[in-house]
Amino acid sequence: MTTKSEIESLIYLLDDPDPEVQSGVHSRLRELGEDAVPLLDEHKNETRGEQEKEFINNIIYNITIGSLIEEYAELMEEGVHDARNLERAVLMLAKFGSPTLRIEEYSRKLDILSREISADIAYTPSLREKMQIILQYVFRELRFRGDSANYHHPDNALLNRVIDRRKGLPIMLGLVVMFLGRRLNLPFYGVNMPIHFLLLYKTPSEGVLIDPFDGGTIVTYDQCYYFLKKNGVEPRPDHLKQADESEILARCIRNLINSYSKQNQERKVKDLRQLLHLTELKG
Repeated sequence: MTTKSEIESLIYLLDDPDPEVQSGVHSRLRELGEDAVPLLDEHKNETRGEQEKEFINNIIYNITIGSLIEEYAELMEEGVHDARNLERAVLMLAKFGSPTLRIEEYSRKLDILSREISADIAYTPSLREKMQIILQYVFRELRFRGDSANYHHPDNALLNRVIDRRKGLPIMLGLVVMFLGRRLNLPFYGVNMPIHFLLLYKTPSEGVLIDPFDGGTIVTYDQCYYFLKKNGVEPRPDHLKQADESEILARCIRNLINSYSKQNQERKVKDLRQLLHLTELKG
């Protein structure tokens, strides 16, 4: 039976300069498999040094990635055709940064946030005013914002870290609004505009484009047209159409691939490419 002291000894021996010792340790960790994860996670939480925490996190990742890919493949078989399954898939991706993440914990956090404004939403008859309430709540009261300083850091592309830090990429900020909107029956959708993800608030009378990276600012179609032209993209009508959930999910994965590529984390890039293939296969 695996013990905490054995886990601590194995981690300590990973620093041994002898290749045979390291090989033996890796062999033992593979042998222990997921049975070792709770103790590894406990040791990580008790560790103060960030480098050692990251080191242990990578050990856990290597042990658990096979199960994660299997679980993701099962979800793809079921299909990602609504915001509920999209949320589950995006939280699965968060395990690339936090392998022991409990997905349900972050779904509950979103439940709690949505309940904070559910009464205001329910008692406001105007769909336009409902939109304004949720945007005010997310971007003014909760202070979700874009992270321009460290734009390509993986934390900005992992939903759990975005929820905890209240900052991230346009698509992650947009998904927070979409997932709260789902709970409140509000018609928020994603728009996979090149370079910059947008939100679409779609009512029977209008479609409002929203920039989640700019504090939930409403933007016009003309502004989007000139933005694309300025960035060397020839605008097309489909650039501003409502994206389906599988398209949004694929963009999330590509963002993570880009982030981990910049950090030379090739193992994670390779695994994410496998998830991207599964997503596009079933999209």
